[in-house]
Amino acid sequence: MTSHNKRFLMNKTILEVSNVTKNVSSPEGELTIVNDISLSLEEGVFASILGPSGSGKTTLLAIMAGLDLPSRGSVKLFDKEITNLNEDKRAQIRSKDVGFVFQSFHLLPRLSALDNVMMPLEILGAKDAKERALKALDEVGLSKRTGHVPHQLSGGEKQRVAIARAMVKNPSILFADEPTGNLDQSSTDNILELLLGINQQTKTTLVVVTHDHSLAERSDVVFELQEGKLKC
Repeated sequence: MTSHNKRFLMNKTILEVSNVTKNVSSPEGELTIVNDISLSLEEGVFASILGPSGSGKTTLLAIMAGLDLPSRGSVKLFDKEITNLNEDKRAQIRSKDVGFVFQSFHLLPRLSALDNVMMPLEILGAKDAKERALKALDEVGLSKRTGHVPHQLSGGEKQRVAIARAMVKNPSILFADEPTGNLDQSSTDNILELLLGINQQTKTTLVVVTHDHSLAERSDVVFELQEGKLKC
C-alpha cells in the first residue's frame, strides 16, 4: 500500500475490509482470487487499486461494494457489516449511497442518454428525476446529447453518461472498474479529469480499479495487488 498524502485526511472511515479472502472452484481445484486483504478508506479519499490483469482487482472491488461476498472475512460500508446482509439488503444500500462506473459502460442500448441517467432516480421514486438527470448530463458536458441512444455516442461520451448516471443520486462512494480501459488517450485524459473533479468538488469517496500507473499517481492512496495479495 502506498499513501501519497496529498491531502491531510482526518475524516471518518467509510469502508473497512478485514481479512477478506475469496476462493472459487475451477477444473484445476480451488483457486484463491483474493487472499487475506485488510484495508480501510476515509470519507472523501481518492483510492486506486492497482495491479496487472488477473491480480484480483475487480473481485476485490466487487466485494468492497457488496456486489459479491467473500469466502472469509468481513466488509463494513457506512458502519454496516454488509457481508452479513442478504442480497436485498445489500442492494438497498447500493441503490441509495453507492455509484458504479464500469469499463463496458453498462448503458441500456434502447434508452436515450437522459433515460439512462434518470433510471436510478426513478427506481428510488424521485419526482424530480428528469431535472436532476438533465443537470447531471450538463455537468459532464453532454447537454446537447440527451436524446442520443448509446450507439450514437462515442466511447468517451458513453462513459460520461455512465458517470452522470452514477453521480445523479449523489452517492457517498463511487466505485469505478477500469473506467478508461476501452477509451483512447484523449478520452482517457478527459474521463480522468472528470473523476478527479467529482472527488474534489463533491467530496465523494472514489475507488478506481486500474492498471494505469499515471492514474494511480494522482490518487491519495494506492493499494497494489499481486496474485491476490496486497503488496506492502
